[in-house]
Amino acid sequence: MQIFSEHLRKDHGLSGIDARVKLVFALVLLGLVLSYKGFIFPVVVLAGCLSGCIYIRVPLKIFLLRFSEPLFIIIILVLLKFFFSGSEVMFSVEVFGINITGHSDGLKEGLTIACRILGAVSVLALLGFSTPFTALMSALSWLRVPKGFVEILMFAYRYIFVILEDAQVIYNAQRNRLGYAGFRRGLGSFGTLTGSLVLKAFDRSHAITVSMIQRGYDGDMPMLKHKPFRALEVSGALVIVSVMGVAWKIL
Repeated sequence: MQIFSEHLRKDHGLSGIDARVKLVFALVLLGLVLSYKGFIFPVVVLAGCLSGCIYIRVPLKIFLLRFSEPLFIIIILVLLKFFFSGSEVMFSVEVFGINITGHSDGLKEGLTIACRILGAVSVLALLGFSTPFTALMSALSWLRVPKGFVEILMFAYRYIFVILEDAQVIYNAQRNRLGYAGFRRGLGSFGTLTGSLVLKAFDRSHAITVSMIQRGYDGDMPMLKHKPFRALEVSGALVIVSVMGVAWKIL
C-alpha cells in the first residue's frame, strides 16, 4: 500500500509543489500520452517520470510492485495482438496440429499500446509518489469532483489499512492452527477469512457512520480548504506543458 508520498522520502523538490498544479499537469500529460499515435512520445514521458521517481528515491521494491499489474496486462495484450491480430505474417508453425501464426503489424500495434500504458502509469505513479493522499483529495475537490466521491475515497483509504490489520490477525491465527495445511483446508480457511473481513467491514462502516453523525459531521472537511496558487509553480507548469505539447506535435 506504499503508493503515496507519506510512506516515502518527503524532503525533495516535488513535495512542496501545490497538489492542484501537479494534478492538472498530470491530467494534461495523460491526455497527450493517450492521444499520441506512435510510441516515441510515451517513451519520452516514461523516461522522464522514471527519472523523477529516481530523484525522489522511490524504493525499487515499491516501484516494481507498482508496475507489476500493468506489466502483466501489457504482456497479455502484446501476445493477443501478436498472435490474433494483423495481416503481415512474421512466422507460422504447427504445434500439436494447431497452427500458430505471429504477425509483425500486430506486434507493432501491441507494443505501441504498451508504450502508452507504461507512459500513463508512470505519470500516475510519479503523481502518487510525490503527493500525499489528503493533498490529492483536496486537489480533486478543487476540480469540482463530487464531494461524496472524495469523501468515500478518503474513508476507504483510511480504513483499508484497518481491514489489512484485521486480515493479518485472522490469517496468523489460522496459520498457527494449521489452517493452510493442504489445498482444501487452505481454500476453506481463505473463504472464512474473506467472509470475516466482509462482516467486519460492514460492522465498522455502520459504527463509523453512527459515531460521525452523533458528532455533528455534515460532510465539510477542513483539510479540503485551498491555499492561493504560487505564480512560480503555475508558470513553471505552463512552460513544461508547452514544451511537452511541442514534443507531442513534432515527434
